[in-house]
Amino acid sequence: MIKFLRIKNLATIEDITLDLKEGFSILTGETGAGKSIIIDGIRFILGEKGSAEMIRTGKKETSVEAIFYHAQDKGKLSDLSSDGEKEIFIQRNISEQGTGKGYINGILVPIKKLKEIKDDLIDIYGQNDHVFLRQVENQLDYLDYYANAFSLRREVSHTAYELRKLIREKKELEAKEKEREQRLDFLDFQINEIEKAQLSPGDEEKIHYERNILKNAERISILIEEAMNFSYKQENSISSLLASLQNVLGELSGFDKAFKEANEAIGEFAITIGDFSDFIIKFKEKQTSSPEKLETLEERLSKIEKLKRKYGTTVTEILSYLEKRKKEYNDLSTSHEKLVELNTELDKKFKEYTAKAEKLSLLRKKKALALEKQIEREIVFLGIKKAQFKINIKSLSPDPNTMEKIKGSGTEEVEFLISPNPGENLKPLRKIASGGELSRIMLALKSIGKETEKLKTLIFDEIDSGIGGKTAEFVAQKLKVLSNQHQVMCITHLPQIASFAAHHYKIEKKIEKERTFTRVKKLSFEERVKEIAQLLTGSRITETALQNAREMLIHNLRRT
Repeated sequence: MIKFLRIKNLATIEDITLDLKEGFSILTGETGAGKSIIIDGIRFILGEKGSAEMIRTGKKETSVEAIFYHAQDKGKLSDLSSDGEKEIFIQRNISEQGTGKGYINGILVPIKKLKEIKDDLIDIYGQNDHVFLRQVENQLDYLDYYANAFSLRREVSHTAYELRKLIREKKELEAKEKEREQRLDFLDFQINEIEKAQLSPGDEEKIHYERNILKNAERISILIEEAMNFSYKQENSISSLLASLQNVLGELSGFDKAFKEANEAIGEFAITIGDFSDFIIKFKEKQTSSPEKLETLEERLSKIEKLKRKYGTTVTEILSYLEKRKKEYNDLSTSHEKLVELNTELDKKFKEYTAKAEKLSLLRKKKALALEKQIEREIVFLGIKKAQFKINIKSLSPDPNTMEKIKGSGTEEVEFLISPNPGENLKPLRKIASGGELSRIMLALKSIGKETEKLKTLIFDEIDSGIGGKTAEFVAQKLKVLSNQHQVMCITHLPQIASFAAHHYKIEKKIEKERTFTRVKKLSFEERVKEIAQLLTGSRITETALQNAREMLIHNLRRT
């Protein structure tokens, strides 16, 4: 519901502020006073199209601010509320350049975000606002809410989702079957080509190492010979010098024990040199300059490079590619068996879907008959006399091979038909009803319906078009009852409707210093008496009219 509304520089409005309450509120005023401008401001703040032409002459910007209260504990609105509060502050402006900005709780948001939350906050029923009634999918939703069918519909939707998933898998498998043999031959070639190379991680690095050794075998042999000479071969080698040093230190240790420790350290170093000498000898024995072996390594490297160009940049990537192709080969080899299994599963799921959809269909058809009678009764009281109303349920044929024909909403399309005048054929409601009739039909639907949302704002414009007397009183009663659950706002010219409202706002247009101003005032009880008297008699207000207005107001405010 709207708790607070401020509109600045919108058409004839310079700056108005409204503190709105729960329950039933009425807006009255002469034609052209600016009632529709206030509704335009509400539309604007919730994402409807705006332009620089909206800006009051002489001003640079139009802005609208509003505080909304909601009762949702979960969902979009709850997520927008901060610190557990159920209030949302929304701002929107548009400049003379035609650019605008929107804010939710002070945070800049795209205008489409305001549109996304509109339907959770407000429903507006005016000449061009009956989207709900003009979209057949909404009519199906309404019937399902009325029939308490949404639990069953969710089951149908879930089964439809699973069925569409199976159909998709089947189509993919069938597409693969067409090229199955060709693909299997290609995969077999790739798998054999990679497996023949007998690759393992680290192969490439190992081959590069061996190739480098073989390519530099002559230089390596010279260096090894020098190393052997230095370590043990030549007369003054490290090994012979260390042996001499150990003999000297052995003799010195007889004079000072410190030389014994030094001799032991030299001994350990001599062991290291010995181990090193063994390593060099073994390394030399392994190294044989073999042109044949080098050629073999070059060929293997060339084969790896060829595989890298086709299957990956490293040996690891090639091996990973191999595993994927093996899996694909295995899947394709068994795809026919899978297709048989899938067809069996699909047939079972299709039967489950049709059974649930049929159950939903029977419930809809049964409840549609009761709803037709109830709506006909309601709209007659609301001034659409001798009208015929019918819910047309068109059965669809589900196809287990076509995803588009497996609908989550079931196997029906629903459309509301009406014949507002005797002798006329039933036609779609969305095509023939006028704005006033649609508003009253919407009021009937809201009154009958099993509403799930609370404290939503419902705005009715033109609902009193072409009615009066008892019909107007009945409309007012319906609006008042509806206001027990929602915040209801209604623009009216009828005293019968105005006298039922808990809150009354008068819209006036005044000219001051050659400028037009739209003003809004919340009326006190006595001011309401005068306003209703004026609605009863026009500009000439008599004592009798005032007395009638007072009695009407007192009587209708007490009624439930």
